[in-house]
Amino acid sequence: MFFDILPLALVDGIAYACLLFLVSMGLTLIFGVMGILNVAHGAFYAFGGYSAASFIMMLAPTTESAWIPLVSLFLVAIVVGTLLGGLMELVLIRRAQAYDPILKLLLTFGALLMLEDVQRFIWGAQPYSASEVVGRLGNIELGNITYTTYQLVVVPATALVAYIGLEYFLRYTNLGKQMVAVTHNREVATSLGINAGKIGLITFIIGAILGVLGGALASPTTSLVPGAGADMIVLSFAVVATAGLGQITGALIAALMIGILRSIAVYMAPEVEVAVPYIIMGLVLLVRPHGLFTVAQARTI
Repeated sequence: MFFDILPLALVDGIAYACLLFLVSMGLTLIFGVMGILNVAHGAFYAFGGYSAASFIMMLAPTTESAWIPLVSLFLVAIVVGTLLGGLMELVLIRRAQAYDPILKLLLTFGALLMLEDVQRFIWGAQPYSASEVVGRLGNIELGNITYTTYQLVVVPATALVAYIGLEYFLRYTNLGKQMVAVTHNREVATSLGINAGKIGLITFIIGAILGVLGGALASPTTSLVPGAGADMIVLSFAVVATAGLGQITGALIAALMIGILRSIAVYMAPEVEVAVPYIIMGLVLLVRPHGLFTVAQARTI
């Protein structure tokens, strides 16, 4: 029986892991460069999902195209992520840069609560979904199992492109190298002429876009309800804690591990499915208190 459900569990797990990785990648990027554990990142996920679902619900009746709604998910993520991330960094994060890390954490937690209230004010308590996107893209048959094109191709491909694109950006572009310099030593980077404020703003916007993109891509396969952002931020913390704070490649591996094992649990032992990410995190931290991929050096991304 295990081998019968394994292919389906793997596809479901990888698709879920890719969404989780996108959100976790934004979270760990912000921490890696700015040293802020942004609890409000979960609200970015929720706003992305709700905004994408609302836009698709308005757009779907006006077109029969399968690709226009799909492209709209990415456009919504860029617009909403830029607005939310830029506003939060300028109004809140920049003013708190010199605060104690615990105070920063509490500040972003307060931002999460406020953004959740704004979310309820705008969208209410009813569930939202953009399921039209999945239906229009159709299915793919592998063997005797039918998968949706969206989960089998679109979501994993997006996560892979985002990962490769971010790694290239950080390693080979001038702006990315400035981010890495700020990561290692903000004061020294500033003394060398790097505008740390600008780097912080760009970093926060990129991280926010990744979080919003995770929510936008989740909206076609998930019914978004109040509390979705809080649930996602807890799971994202499990990923980054398992990988090690600030480790982007580690977050990818940890997300895949958690996503696949959680999916297998859904089919084999559904009563423990919710606990699987935290069991994995706990076991890892017992052996590696700083995460699987953290090394005893200055924080890197």
